Amino acid sequence: LRRLRGLLLERRDRADAMVAALDRELETRARGLKVTPEEQLGMLGARLYNVIGGAYTATRRTEPRIAAQILGALGDARTVLNVGAGTGSYEPTDREVTAVEPSEVMRRQRPAGSALCVAAAAESLPFEEHSFDVAMAVSTVHHWEDPIAGLREMRRVARRVVVLTFDTDEPGWQDRFWLTRDYLPEFATVLAEFPSLAGMANAIGARAEPVPIPWDCADGLFEAYWRRPGAYLEEHVRRGMSVWTRVGPDAERRAVQNLRDDLDSGRWAERNSDLAHLDTADLGLR
Repeated sequence: LRRLRGLLLERRDRADAMVAALDRELETRARGLKVTPEEQLGMLGARLYNVIGGAYTATRRTEPRIAAQILGALGDARTVLNVGAGTGSYEPTDREVTAVEPSEVMRRQRPAGSALCVAAAAESLPFEEHSFDVAMAVSTVHHWEDPIAGLREMRRVARRVVVLTFDTDEPGWQDRFWLTRDYLPEFATVLAEFPSLAGMANAIGARAEPVPIPWDCADGLFEAYWRRPGAYLEEHVRRGMSVWTRVGPDAERRAVQNLRDDLDSGRWAERNSDLAHLDTADLGLR
């Protein structure tokens, strides 16, 4: 670890986050505390994906209507870098794609014939400046050790950057989403840990556009089941959402039980009757 730390220091401008993580582990070891393999993975920004990654192929897949908006943003780009690529959802099939994914669990689940996948972190991309027409990142920035550093790296290696993330500036969508409003207030604390949407947009020279979530969204992201509340009672559905790992098991158990009670009693349907006639919802996806 000390040798690795020395090598990283030689590239301090691109490795500050990793050096800090190594320092934390060295301090932990000096105190004689056990460091688990999961904590070691956390140094590389892959911890959450290795925890939740096993559920991804069951619940996380490409939603065609969201994919269409992403492809439109890619424009006529021919070479694409997909950062935090996961299992490959939303990767265009008609371009030359290179993927970057730090989690071994996720890399192993990439289908045969998918794009070449490099084991690396967003904060230190192993490519020269302007190596790609566009760099994309879909539902991944909130997992990075240093989101702003990762976005700047994307800007360095690509001429244009396209990111799918959520709005951390405008709180209205959290009030519109019954799950965070009525059952999981801890989500506000999770959201407060992330950079502002304006800061992320400034890092890549971008503008933010709403991405509506269809009521029958095929991609099991956190807000996907806004009109299908029973899905949140399913363990395998929740395991594909990193939010539950972040809020912890106590908050998860309480939220699920309260939702179950309200569905059984009819209180949920009474409070959210206006959703039945909506085809899409703006729940902070940008």
